Amino acid sequence: MFSQRQDFIVIIMSDSERVMVFIDGSNFYYSLKKSFSKTKVDFVKFVNFLTKDQNLIKIFYYNAPLSQADDKEEYKKQQSFFEYLKKVPKLNLYLGRLEKRPNNHKVEKGVDVKIAIDLLVNAYKNNYDVAMLISNDADFIPAIEEIQKLNKKVRYVGFSKMKSYHLKKICNKTIKINDISKCLLKE
Repeated sequence: MFSQRQDFIVIIMSDSERVMVFIDGSNFYYSLKKSFSKTKVDFVKFVNFLTKDQNLIKIFYYNAPLSQADDKEEYKKQQSFFEYLKKVPKLNLYLGRLEKRPNNHKVEKGVDVKIAIDLLVNAYKNNYDVAMLISNDADFIPAIEEIQKLNKKVRYVGFSKMKSYHLKKICNKTIKINDISKCLLKE
């Protein structure tokens, strides 16, 4: 009697890197304004441009709402923008707060700490392989160093006229945005 053995070849396809995008909204807005004089970005196109063939897990967008009492028109525009963001697939919107200082200067509160916490918690929970950070704030460096100790990558997304030397130096890779024309919303 002849026994026939069947061999199975298993091909393991490696999934693309799991990516989470963390956007410091105020920083993003001013970077767009200074670099391109345009701020109305199609977030789906923009994030798809950033992540290309990678596996986008989630987008986090952080900002602080303006006060309606200070400027009703700007408040209305921002609220409309937040409603737009709520419809972007895979996007979580987090709103901190603005505090007035004695010189009438407004300071964002609760945003940077929340970004750092979300970066770290998601790294510890192994929810991503790569974090893309859109901010120019070097205060994130201690969080980035901890994330890298977990063998996660952090990519800094910078803009032509708004760059952070310190983030560029510490992050695993820098993505420099020189043109956003293909990512603008149609007006």
